[in-house]
Amino acid sequence: MILIQNAKIYTMAGKVLEKGSILIENGIIKEISEVISVPDNTEIIDADGKLVFPGMIDAHCHLGLWEDAIGFEGADGNEMTDPITPHLRSIDAINPMDRTFEEAYQGGVTTVASGPGSANVIGGQFAAIKTYGKRIDDMIIDENIAMKVAFGENPKRVYNDKNRTPMTRMGTAALLRETIMKAKQYQEKIQTADGDLSKYPSFDMKMEAMLPVLERKIPLKAHAHRADDIFTAIRIAKEFDLKITLEHCTEGHLIADELAKEGYAVVVGPTFGDRSKFELKNKSFDTPGVLNKAGVKVAIMTDHPVIPLQHLPMCAALSVKSGMDEEEALKAITIYPAEILGLQDRVGSLEVGKDADIVIWDNHPFDLQASVCCTIIDGKVVYRK
Repeated sequence: MILIQNAKIYTMAGKVLEKGSILIENGIIKEISEVISVPDNTEIIDADGKLVFPGMIDAHCHLGLWEDAIGFEGADGNEMTDPITPHLRSIDAINPMDRTFEEAYQGGVTTVASGPGSANVIGGQFAAIKTYGKRIDDMIIDENIAMKVAFGENPKRVYNDKNRTPMTRMGTAALLRETIMKAKQYQEKIQTADGDLSKYPSFDMKMEAMLPVLERKIPLKAHAHRADDIFTAIRIAKEFDLKITLEHCTEGHLIADELAKEGYAVVVGPTFGDRSKFELKNKSFDTPGVLNKAGVKVAIMTDHPVIPLQHLPMCAALSVKSGMDEEEALKAITIYPAEILGLQDRVGSLEVGKDADIVIWDNHPFDLQASVCCTIIDGKVVYRK
């Protein structure tokens, strides 16, 4: 058991304890209270004068898929040979031995959704993982949390260079529709077979990978920066009755009223850095706050390695500087990404029964001088300053 004592605890579940304690047992939060009796054989962490938060969550990054300081040999996030690759699984390319995992949990980030990049119309499967471990199989929360799809400039650029479809936004949308339609036919043949293997369609790994999307078990994770691309993503999701989350959403602040009416969650970023291409010309730290105030559920992302994961709280702090409510910005890197990913029963807030992913800070994480004193993942102390 571990007992954290005398801390200011931001539970992200409504209540802030000015001086409280958290008891951890078997990797789970057992009790949160102002005073907890010390059980026998308990490790005590005195957090007097410190602030305690749930481990932060990045709902969209590429951790372990583009390794640090390597180049081509460590670049495993884009299979740029076929625009339709739903059968690719990020867990087969994530390298947890990359040093950026250590930098992530030392910076207070304990859970991420990591997956393929945006070169392909359908890129493959995102996984939700913890940031500590040596073997990806032991770090997985959900190996297939979403299906990556991409709109806009990136698929156009990649396949224009190869002189093949898609070279236009029309081509991207057409390929996505065609694949969904084929997957529906494949699904219908399986349903018609009704367990008779002789009537099953020939095995198609791509179509098999699309079935959880059609069954609404996982959402499309739709890379879309420009307003028109965002609306195309929504149009296709509604056309086929699919779940979807809007990723990047760079021009979301320009269409906040429309997005509020649609009711889809958004994952905004990476906002820090230059406007490296035309579709980013309206990039602004105003976006998370404008969308949040319009009633849209917002998570903030780094898109690591675009922004290193340990700077996730900085991105939220800069959103506060641009008008976002501070508590909502904290939620945008804790409980909101957990809810968007469907992981709210395990992570995102400090509540009894949830995973003991806990970070002790020497100051508020939005203070750029603040440091992590201790990181606990699954009830294990993985870092002490």
